[in-house]
Amino acid sequence: MATTSGATVRAAAGAGWVQRHRPFLDAAGVAAVSAISAAAGLGEIWDVLSVLPEPVSPWWGVVIAMPAIVCVALKRRYPRIGLAVTTVLAVAALFTVGGIGTLVALLDLLWTVTLGASPGGRRRILAGCAAATAAVFALTVALTGELRIAVLIGLQLGALLGADYWWATAVAQANELAELHRREAREVVRLAERDRDAALQRERDGMARELHDLVAGHVSAMAIRAEAALSNGRDPVADEAALRAVRDSSLEAHEALRSMIRVLRAGGGELVVPPRLDRVPGYVDEARRAGLEVSFAGTPAAPVPVVVEQLATSVVQESLANCVRHAAGGRVVIEIGLDDETLVVRVDSRDGRPLERPELPGNGSGLVMLGERVRALGGRFDAGPVGAGWSVRASLPVDA
Repeated sequence: MATTSGATVRAAAGAGWVQRHRPFLDAAGVAAVSAISAAAGLGEIWDVLSVLPEPVSPWWGVVIAMPAIVCVALKRRYPRIGLAVTTVLAVAALFTVGGIGTLVALLDLLWTVTLGASPGGRRRILAGCAAATAAVFALTVALTGELRIAVLIGLQLGALLGADYWWATAVAQANELAELHRREAREVVRLAERDRDAALQRERDGMARELHDLVAGHVSAMAIRAEAALSNGRDPVADEAALRAVRDSSLEAHEALRSMIRVLRAGGGELVVPPRLDRVPGYVDEARRAGLEVSFAGTPAAPVPVVVEQLATSVVQESLANCVRHAAGGRVVIEIGLDDETLVVRVDSRDGRPLERPELPGNGSGLVMLGERVRALGGRFDAGPVGAGWSVRASLPVDA
């Protein structure tokens, strides 16, 4: 295993070295091809196009190829300039000393420029290759007067340039497709992270609502009962009843917290069921003991869905707790009734005053969460000042 890993590391290092020095290796390859072709006497390729009066040594092809070889070595920094220079050298060699080195260098630089070009640039390069092939064909006809030779040379040059262009275009399009897939993958990751953040936020919002529903009501009830005991003077019987009520509410809050913790830790279990409308008279009695003048005619006799009933109870509970905090001694009117398949809950308070004693602080989040839950059921929620008092109104569709 260690030997295989070491070989893999060496292979990767070798591939990286080759990639970093690729232009110089390509230049060395072109020089070797040029020298081998000259030594083998292959420099006279397409010698029929030569305008020289006498044949020359094939090594002159190597001499003309030397600037093209330098352009290949610098192709990463100056690809277009190198292609232009090599094109001139290739045309000069084609009609003089021949030689394969300049042609190989031309094909290498053409591949490099086409690979890095934009789609529009590749179309212009294709037009240039076609124009160059046509120009060579016309010059061949003019120099030799032989149409067959011109067609043969045109086909050979067109095939070489076309194959080189097609190969570079195929690689460029494959790279573009790979980059497109990478961008799509990054977008998928970004969307997944956004969905995860949204899911986490929904979980946090749900936990906040559950904690408020399960605990805030009990804590508010404890505050109401304690305030009622403090407002009624020293009465041992009443004080004992208030303490028992505070104890009962604290135990209920503790049980609600334990159920919430079990659900969060184990991922299962059931939360404590939120109170329903049958608990509203108890909240009214507690508010009256806290000094409020509460008017309540009762709940509707027609049955409503449990989720609507629980939410209506939460509206009354939160509203009464706010009245005790901010409108002590005031008058409160509670109305709960069915109106055109809608359960309407309204709590109005008037002529109240803030508690003189330290109160349970509030930040308005209870009303905000109530509004979110009412609107989530397709209902309407309004809370705000009305004249000298405060009004909370919730319309809940019974078919929610």
